[in-house]
Amino acid sequence: GTVFNWTNNNTTIGLAASGTGNIASFTATNATNAPVVATIVVTPGYTNAGVTCVGSSKTFTITVNPTPMVNAVANQTVCAGTVVTATFSGPVAGTVYNWTNSNTAIGLGASGTGNLSFTATNATAAPISGTITVTPTYTNGGTSCSGTPVTFTITVNPTPQVNQPANQIVCAGSPTAPVNFTGPVAGTIYNWTNNNTSIGLAAGGT
Repeated sequence: GTVFNWTNNNTTIGLAASGTGNIASFTATNATNAPVVATIVVTPGYTNAGVTCVGSSKTFTITVNPTPMVNAVANQTVCAGTVVTATFSGPVAGTVYNWTNSNTAIGLGASGTGNLSFTATNATAAPISGTITVTPTYTNGGTSCSGTPVTFTITVNPTPQVNQPANQIVCAGSPTAPVNFTGPVAGTIYNWTNNNTSIGLAAGGT
C-alpha cells in the first residue's frame, strides 16, 4: 500500500517535474551537445487511518547522451597518385567517426575510423568513384549513441597515356607523315613541344 512520489530536477530529459507511482517508459530528449543529467528523488508514503508516514527518500539519475552529428563533407575529384585527405567534424566533443567505402579500387580501405589520408589509385582508363558513408558515434556511461550518417564521393580520374609515335626521317622539301596521337583514355588532350623549329614545325601545339 506504499505510495511512491517522485520529483525530477531536470525536465529537459523529457520527463515531467513530478509524479506518483512508477515512471512509465518515455522518449529521452537532449537538445544540447553534451550529456544532461536529471536527478530523480523517490519518497515513499504510507497512509492508514488518516495518518501518513513518510519513509527515507532514494535518488537515482537518468543521463541522456547527446545525438552526435557529422558536418557535411564535400565531394572530391582527384588524379590518380594524389594524396587525398578528408577531415570529419561535428558539434559533440568526443564523437568517433566510423566510415565505409563502396569501392576499394580508389586506394581506400573498405572501412575505418577517423579522418582520411590515402593515395588515390585508378587502374582503369575511365574515372572511378567510391561512396564514403560516415557515421558519428558518441559513447558515455557504457552507452553508445549514433547519429545520422552523411555520404560523399571521391572520384579518381585515370592517368592518361600517349602511345609511342614513330620517328620519321624525310627529305627537305618533302611532306612528313601525319602524326596522330592516341592513347587508352578517351577524352585525352595531347599537348606537344618541338625543340627545333627549323624543321618547319612550330614550337608547340595541341
